[in-house]
Amino acid sequence: MKTLPFKREESKNDVLVECADGWLSVYRNCAYCAHCAGVRVGKRVLPSPQRQKIEGVRKGASPDEDLLNAALMFNTLIRDGDAIECDDDAGEGFKSMYRI
Repeated sequence: MKTLPFKREESKNDVLVECADGWLSVYRNCAYCAHCAGVRVGKRVLPSPQRQKIEGVRKGASPDEDLLNAALMFNTLIRDGDAIECDDDAGEGFKSMYRI
C-alpha cells in the first residue's frame, strides 16, 4: 500500500497525485480507479466510498443512486484530505473499477 500525497492546483481547482502513469487528477482518475483504497484525512484513512458500494451495485443489492452518492462523498473527502491510499504495488497505473 502506498500513500500518494496531494498536490493542489488552486488556479485550476484540481488535486493531483503522482501515479505510475504520471501526475493524474484525483477527481477524474483516482475516483474511478480500482487501486484506490481510501483517502487519508489527517491521521485517519477512510475507505473509498465507491469501492464499498460497487459490489452492491454489481449484485443488484444497491441502487445506482448509492454509487452516485458515494462519488459525491469521495469528492468531500478529497476536499478535506491530504493523500490517497493506493494498493497499486505492482506499478500498473490507472485501472478502471467499472470494467465488466
